[in-house]
Amino acid sequence: MRWASALIAWAVLAATAASATGPATGSAAFLTTRQSANGGFAEQGQQPDAALTAWAALGLVAANGSDAARARAGEFLRTRATDPATDGDAALRAVALSALGERVDESLVARLREHRPGALVNETMWTVLALRALGEQPPVAQVRAVLTAQAKGGGFPWLRGGQPDSNDTASAIQALRAAGFGARDAPIRRAVIALRGFQNRNGGFSLTKGREPDAQSTAWAIQGLISAGEKPGKAPFRFLSRLRRGDGSYRYSARYGATPVWVTAQVVPALTGRPFPFR
Repeated sequence: MRWASALIAWAVLAATAASATGPATGSAAFLTTRQSANGGFAEQGQQPDAALTAWAALGLVAANGSDAARARAGEFLRTRATDPATDGDAALRAVALSALGERVDESLVARLREHRPGALVNETMWTVLALRALGEQPPVAQVRAVLTAQAKGGGFPWLRGGQPDSNDTASAIQALRAAGFGARDAPIRRAVIALRGFQNRNGGFSLTKGREPDAQSTAWAIQGLISAGEKPGKAPFRFLSRLRRGDGSYRYSARYGATPVWVTAQVVPALTGRPFPFR
């Protein structure tokens, strides 16, 4: 297993990522318009919360957004870093704080180390990503729990034994790559094949087969493919461009335009070719 081989993906995607820098910059500018005075982020008419702020912070880091906005987001997250409701929330905050260059409270780190895999596979994937973001090797039990959740077809589900979906398959690829699996290792190859099965003829990816393709699933797929050393191709980026609004935000899909802050924050890392955990 070769973590260093992830660098190959950067060379593979250089031209595409460079061309997406402009859209990412505009999207980062949109995100800053949704930052509250206390540094947190919120959808229109709602109150700031830590989860959305963590996603927005990751988008700002990926796009090299405003230093001031990133600093204020980090301050908001630090004041709320010790009270996440779930281990998944704790992992997301740790990844965001690490990406921002902020100190992660030791109690939060200890919680991630002590995470016990359960039915929620996604939570364990993010715990693995968070520990790697902090420069730690995740416990073998956590990595094994991700591996054993892989379905026969190569995809990964949100819940153990559930139906695989594109987002969690892409997340698992990133988690396993971060844990040290090589791009040519069998679990990664099988996951890539499964992930490509969620792509539609218009270039976008669906959460599950048969659903309308959406921006977030397409962004996750791009990140997963890059993490696996694959070329996403131009089609998914063209799909995303059709969902882009004039203010730099992204629609969820052709039919729905809800939660633009969350959607845009998750699209930006794909635009810049940066898989998690941003190491």
